[in-house]
Amino acid sequence: MREYVRKMLVDVTGMKVLLLDRETLHVVSTVYSQTEILQQEVFLVERLDRDGTEPMLHMKAVCFVRPTGENVALLRRHLKKPCYGEFHIFFSNIVKDTYLQELAEADQQEVVSQVQEYFGDYVALEPHHFCVPVENEAVCLQPPTWSLMQSSRVIDRTVEGLAGLMLSLKCRPHIRFQKSSDLCRRISNDLWRHMYETEKELFDYRRGDSTPMLLLVDRLDDPVTPLLTQWTYQAMIHELLGIRYNRVSIKKEGKSSKQEEQEFVVGSEADPFFKTNMYENYGDLGNNVKELVDEFAQDSNQHSSITTVADMQHFVEAYPEFRAKGGHVSKHVTLLTEMSKIVDKRILLSVSQTEQELACSSGLSSAADAVSEAIGNPAISDSDKLRLVMLFALRYERDGTRYLSEFIQKLSNLGLPNRKLDLIYTLLRVGGEEKRTGDLFGTKSLRARAVKIARGLKGVENVYTQHAPLLANTMQLLLSGRLRDMDYPFVGPATSHPGSNWIPPDVIVFVVGGTTYEESRYVAMHNGGTSGTSSQVAGAGTTKFVLGGTSVQNSRSFIAQLAELADMERSNF
Repeated sequence: MREYVRKMLVDVTGMKVLLLDRETLHVVSTVYSQTEILQQEVFLVERLDRDGTEPMLHMKAVCFVRPTGENVALLRRHLKKPCYGEFHIFFSNIVKDTYLQELAEADQQEVVSQVQEYFGDYVALEPHHFCVPVENEAVCLQPPTWSLMQSSRVIDRTVEGLAGLMLSLKCRPHIRFQKSSDLCRRISNDLWRHMYETEKELFDYRRGDSTPMLLLVDRLDDPVTPLLTQWTYQAMIHELLGIRYNRVSIKKEGKSSKQEEQEFVVGSEADPFFKTNMYENYGDLGNNVKELVDEFAQDSNQHSSITTVADMQHFVEAYPEFRAKGGHVSKHVTLLTEMSKIVDKRILLSVSQTEQELACSSGLSSAADAVSEAIGNPAISDSDKLRLVMLFALRYERDGTRYLSEFIQKLSNLGLPNRKLDLIYTLLRVGGEEKRTGDLFGTKSLRARAVKIARGLKGVENVYTQHAPLLANTMQLLLSGRLRDMDYPFVGPATSHPGSNWIPPDVIVFVVGGTTYEESRYVAMHNGGTSGTSSQVAGAGTTKFVLGGTSVQNSRSFIAQLAELADMERSNF
């Protein structure tokens, strides 16, 4: 994606304006910094839908937008009264012939220099992690029949994004999907038709040993992972502060007693410290930030002793790097400080220990006692208590009904409204045992139980990070040729795919309903591109994985979508 943006800006020479829509703004900002854009003679970045633009006929407009009816209408408005001398239009996906005809008719002053298709209809968060953002993502949690119009929009947008990804990778993958998910099935079938029938010539890439696999899974097959407190740097930032397209905003009290908002970029491409530490746990992170501060302090002392012209020259040459490093130091100290405050205020170390026991252990009585004690602790927030009861409900859905009723009554006595308490049953209806395909708690097979027992005997390095997402098990089944066809069938005629024993060289896993940064960390560690403990990842080796989804979830966003789903239930029934 970064290369696409670079090529657009480099090929159009001279002074430029970059026009983006609300989605391509995020596509560009995650792969190119503002400084890098300025270096390509881009003097202005504007939204395509901005009104009141002053004429700047000496500037060239580089337009990178999605090929939608709304954007074409906005482009036509620009072309009828052009504010720029030239228009170079780049669509992020396949553009309809009718849209091209409309643009040609609107270009009466012949200011359009070129129209291209640059397939970047997705947001690249990291080299191994992307998202295809959809509106009203709560639709991903509901049966598609509840709202055909809304689910069709989600399906269409997801198909467009995945098709754009395949075109940018120049591949036409074999497709498998989670059979128990209607949304995964519909997306898979529509994408297959798009690649193999509607746009067959465009996707006519050679297939052979290097053909990748696209595997679509449903977020609701693992509702546990987005509910857990996270303790590795990137995932922790998202859980406690919230990351949106590699940016995090923090509100702090200013000098005038008004809240001031600070925004930080937290991407591995532009921040060496973050790249090295994004998967480190909370305990090690504090020491690493301290070392960063000490190193910067040492550099500051060196720069303070300028006595000769040579010292001055060296300082001027090193100043941009020194200033950038200072920004990184300030950013990571601020982030760590804010997260530490939240951890202490919500006593999250205690809460997380109970969460991990619920997710990874199998003692009903001890788990019930731990949850009951947490509910009775006034220092634990109501939202954290609700998360613990949700995790208990998922883990002990069959055997813990009596305890669950008691917990819900206790939460009600504490003042939690019925709308929030009903979310526990909403979660069980859409993500309960009968709805799930995977072995979420490692209790369905003898092999999974044996692995769990062995882990318990061996012990864990860190009680707060012992949980592994269901995706880890799915990946290992795929790599061993044991991912069952009956649970994850191929799309298309039987003669066109290689069978369930086939182990592909590359796999794109797409999570309908959103990924998590815990899953992203696991994929990165499997691929071997991190400083983390890759020995924890079984099967790390030849097959490389890319992870994508409709968003990146944390506990707040996941529970908020459950609340939207509950509202949809009430309106439909």
